Amino acid sequence: MTIGVGGLTAEEALAKLSDMTAGTGPIEVSEFQQRIQKAQGLMKAAGLDAVYLNAGTNLYYFTGTRWYASERMVGAILPAEGALEYIAPAFELDTLKGYMAIKGQVNTWHEDESPYQLFGAVLDRLGLGQGRVGMDESAAFFISEGIRDANPELKVVSAKAVTAGCRMQKSATELALMQRAKDMTLEVHKAAAAMLRPGITVGEVDAFIDAAHRKVGAPAGSYFCIVLFGEDTAYPHGVKNPKALEEGDTVLIDTGCQLYGYNSDITRTYVYGTPSARQRELWNLEKQAQAAAFEAAKLGAPCGSVDKAARSVLEAAGFGPGYAVPGLPHRTGHGIGLDIHEWPYLVANDTTPLAPGMCFSNEPMLCVPGEFGVRLEDHFYMTECGPKWFTLPSHSIDNPFGL
Repeated sequence: MTIGVGGLTAEEALAKLSDMTAGTGPIEVSEFQQRIQKAQGLMKAAGLDAVYLNAGTNLYYFTGTRWYASERMVGAILPAEGALEYIAPAFELDTLKGYMAIKGQVNTWHEDESPYQLFGAVLDRLGLGQGRVGMDESAAFFISEGIRDANPELKVVSAKAVTAGCRMQKSATELALMQRAKDMTLEVHKAAAAMLRPGITVGEVDAFIDAAHRKVGAPAGSYFCIVLFGEDTAYPHGVKNPKALEEGDTVLIDTGCQLYGYNSDITRTYVYGTPSARQRELWNLEKQAQAAAFEAAKLGAPCGSVDKAARSVLEAAGFGPGYAVPGLPHRTGHGIGLDIHEWPYLVANDTTPLAPGMCFSNEPMLCVPGEFGVRLEDHFYMTECGPKWFTLPSHSIDNPFGL
């Protein structure tokens, strides 16, 4: 399969796709309840009296309540014992109740009142007014400082031991949702490769990928996309003025979507036309680095060992050393779930032991400024028997999808 030969129009490629979400569904209330129970156990072990969950993915993960963070404080207090207590603007009360999967008392504040004083008052009522409170690590600075300033008697520390402690290891339901999301994105990748043509712009490919993700069942607006051609591929997150596609260009497409909040994220790199010897050499080296990372993912091993394994392959070929370019300038991988980048990370200084249920990208990108870059990104998750791919790695530079 040579990319660019016998290509389809965008309309023809889109017509080959269909909804892939049959049989999937959102997280059930019982699982949210199990998450709360686990969190409360971790809180007791960490000596935390309560945890504040801010609007965003942490609030959703534990309560099923979807709410986006803004300049107004919206969140929940989870005590180490007892029921959730929500905090929200009074004018949002009825709207918030419609989104709550786990019910709880909603404590409201008016626009001329302080939500931070209300936070302290709720803790006083719970008998925790001088307690040790874990702060959602994703909460904005103005929230954490507002709470500290209004409640100097509280000891406010990071809640990461609880939030990450729960979220790092995915349940079977979470793994299934991510598997389907990644299956969807891989089909979108195949369709995008089939519709490339000389002169096509990154904007046109981006628009196609948006439409393609919606065609396979992803919610509108849930996708992301990086499209790069030629030398632009040497820069991991793109350039200000991307070029249009030409014959012989390296093509890098990094895209993903969400399914019930859970993310996919897959990168494919190939050549539009016939690869040169140099393109083939570096593509094969990147594939070796990705394979080395996967093989190093052993239960109990530190996350950093996976990064070191991939980097050693590239360094042995004369790239780097370390994070220098030409070479691999970023971590080998990131955790993934409700956030596209979440803990833990496959980076040299992450000592977190690999454990069942952890999910990671595997993308030890090879960047050669002035020439091109190669990023092959697939994700794997840890099982009781070791790592397992969500999607199989690219087959070859000539046949990246193994068709």
